[in-house]
Amino acid sequence: MLFMLELRPNCEWCDRDLPPESHDAYICTFECTWCTDCVNTHLNKTCPNCGGDLAKRPIRPADKLVKFPASTKRVLQQK
Repeated sequence: MLFMLELRPNCEWCDRDLPPESHDAYICTFECTWCTDCVNTHLNKTCPNCGGDLAKRPIRPADKLVKFPASTKRVLQQK
């Protein structure tokens, strides 16, 4: 069975668009998604949801997005 990352479309803190090819996206092990600016400015490089560390989200090759598209569901944190 193959599991794919959701590749959420936005930063959960500031709602910045983070398309699948973005090099500015970070995720935790639960796939909470954040932009580089918020990770460094607001989040102290730690996921506020789970307390885990954040890592650069990998880029899914464009040819794989056809069969395994990125999520379109936007997630925002209640601040």
